[in-house]
Amino acid sequence: MSFSADAKAELIRLPFERNCCIVTELSALTQTTGSLSFHGGGRISVTWQVENAALARRIFRMLKDGFGFAPTLQFVQHARLGGRRTCVLTVGEDEAPRLLTILRMMEPGEDGQPVLRRTLPRPQVTKACCRRAYLRGAFLGAGSVTSPDRGYHLEIVCRDEGLRELVIKQLEHGGIHALQRVRRGSAVLYLKEAQAVADALAMMGASQAVMKLENVRITRQMRGEANRASNCDEHNTERQLTASQEQVEAIKLLAIHQGLFTLPPALREMAELRLSHPEASLEELGQLREPPLTKSGVSGRMRRLMREAEELTRRLTDQKE
Repeated sequence: MSFSADAKAELIRLPFERNCCIVTELSALTQTTGSLSFHGGGRISVTWQVENAALARRIFRMLKDGFGFAPTLQFVQHARLGGRRTCVLTVGEDEAPRLLTILRMMEPGEDGQPVLRRTLPRPQVTKACCRRAYLRGAFLGAGSVTSPDRGYHLEIVCRDEGLRELVIKQLEHGGIHALQRVRRGSAVLYLKEAQAVADALAMMGASQAVMKLENVRITRQMRGEANRASNCDEHNTERQLTASQEQVEAIKLLAIHQGLFTLPPALREMAELRLSHPEASLEELGQLREPPLTKSGVSGRMRRLMREAEELTRRLTDQKE
C-alpha cells in the first residue's frame, strides 16, 4: 500500500474514545463523504459514499455501536472507472431525523418537530480529544499524504466553507499553519514542511506514520551532512554524532507520542533545529537562530528536551506495567 493508505489504515484501526469524539469525527466524515436524499413529504435519508471498505466499516460501527442506528451497506461497481467499487452506507427515513439532530443539522421547530436547519454538520469542537477526532475524520474522508521518500505534502480537500474553517482552526490549535489553494472549485488546505506534516499526523494519532516520516527525514539529512562531517576530527565527530543521535531519538519519541506542538516555543524551536541539522554542534545550532544563542544556552535547552523525553519514557513504561 501507499504511505497515504498506510496512514489511513492506522487511523481507521484506532479505538473510539468518548461519545463526543464519535459525533465530531462522524461530523467531519459527513462533511466530506456524506449527502442527504430528499424523498418528499419531509422524508430524508443520509448516505455516505467511500471507496475504502475499512473506512465504511468504521462509519458503520460509529452509527451502530455509538448510537444504535441500523445503517444499510451496499457495494456499487463502477464499470466506467475500471471496475472500482464504492461502499454506500445509508441511514433510512425513520432514523435520519434522530441522526441529523445529533449532528446539529436538525433542530426543534415551533411545533416541537425537528426541522432541517442546514445540509451539512456544524460541530462544536472545543475539547482536545474532539479536535483530534475532527481532524482525523476530515483526513480520512478527503485527505492524502505523500510518501516522505518523494517529499513532504499533506492535504485535505474542503468542499464547503464550514469544513475549511474548522480544519484550519484545529491545525492552528496545534501550532500548524496550513497553506491554501483552489482546485476544481474546492478549497485545498495543504502542508509542505516535514515538521508540519509530522505534527498533523501526530495530532490525528498516526504514530507509526510519524515514525516512518521521521526515519526518512533523518536519513536524508544525515546523508546530506556526510561530507561536512568527514572533515571533522574523527574522535570529536564520533562523540558529537553520538550525542546528536541521542538527542534526535529523544525528539522523535516526543514527536511520535505527544507532538512537538505541545512543547514550549523555545524547546520546540530547538527540537526542530536539531532535527533539521542532526550533525551540527551545539555552537553551530546556536548560530542558526535569529538572534544567535550561546552554546551554553543551546545546551540548557537540550537538557530540558532530554528530561522531557525521559519523563515521557517513564510514563509509557508505567502504562505498560
